[in-house]
Amino acid sequence: MFGSAITGLGAYRPHQVVTNPDISSRTEVTPEWIEERTGIRTRYRASAEETVPVMAAEAGGKALAMANVDPSEVDLLILATATKRDRIPGGAPEVAYRIGIPATGAFDLNAACAGFAYSVALASNAVRLGEARNVLVVGAEHLSEFIDPNDPATYVIFGDGAGAAVISRSGTEGIGPVVWGSDGRRAPILGTTWGADGKEYASMNGPLVYRWSTKNVPPVARQACAKVGLDISDIDWFVPHQANLRIIEQLAEILEIPEEKVAVDVVDTGNTSAASVPLALSRLHESGRTRPGDKVLLLGFGAGLAYAGQVVRMP
Repeated sequence: MFGSAITGLGAYRPHQVVTNPDISSRTEVTPEWIEERTGIRTRYRASAEETVPVMAAEAGGKALAMANVDPSEVDLLILATATKRDRIPGGAPEVAYRIGIPATGAFDLNAACAGFAYSVALASNAVRLGEARNVLVVGAEHLSEFIDPNDPATYVIFGDGAGAAVISRSGTEGIGPVVWGSDGRRAPILGTTWGADGKEYASMNGPLVYRWSTKNVPPVARQACAKVGLDISDIDWFVPHQANLRIIEQLAEILEIPEEKVAVDVVDTGNTSAASVPLALSRLHESGRTRPGDKVLLLGFGAGLAYAGQVVRMP
């Protein structure tokens, strides 16, 4: 059996930046209200041309370049997304085509905000079993297409973007076992509803999401560390789903992870669901603060309510 590791990272943020004053000018909420409750200052909005596959291909191409992996060497592509407007066909084959990956296995995975962590686990298993040499995993979301401008609970939080990672064969284990699960009893607190205009919009009960995540996610983090023989204190970096700054800060406090070890991308990028963990991981790498081999705790959680976490090594 082979080892698996992350060998490349890539990110794509759309061109349009939406600030809190921009939102305030179109709604009844103030910039101060938005930042106080979410910690978010800006988020990105994709254009009609910046579709989920287009953004995913941009991020995926950067990840392959960093990993020095030719598109012909990719044996599987997993696209984690919940917001591709056209449900059929899946977006992964189009992403592969845009990057120039020939005849690869390709499929979409919808575990919402936990989608990237789920996909990394599946990719690692495929590599370790010898079914793939390299797997390209991309989390990409076009959430702005599902946001009701009259609903401040979602309009101020969500953004668009894509993040990617290459999972490759390795002589050592760079990706730990996943801890995953779901709580379908509470699925209705975070999902979509149909508006009076006949459109599908994101819906969220923020207080319930906060209480559920701060209660149920910390044990997942501890279990993921335990599976690789580590304590939380052994982790070099914590990269959680970028739900909002308040949840991130509370999770770090519960887990007793120092602020300087926590990746925070939500302030600038907003909540991008399946794209949030790889976007935060890419930004952390780009910051120059990490070293190859650093131990990183990834943690995704959200709609479903699905959750997943694992410890990985920085490329």
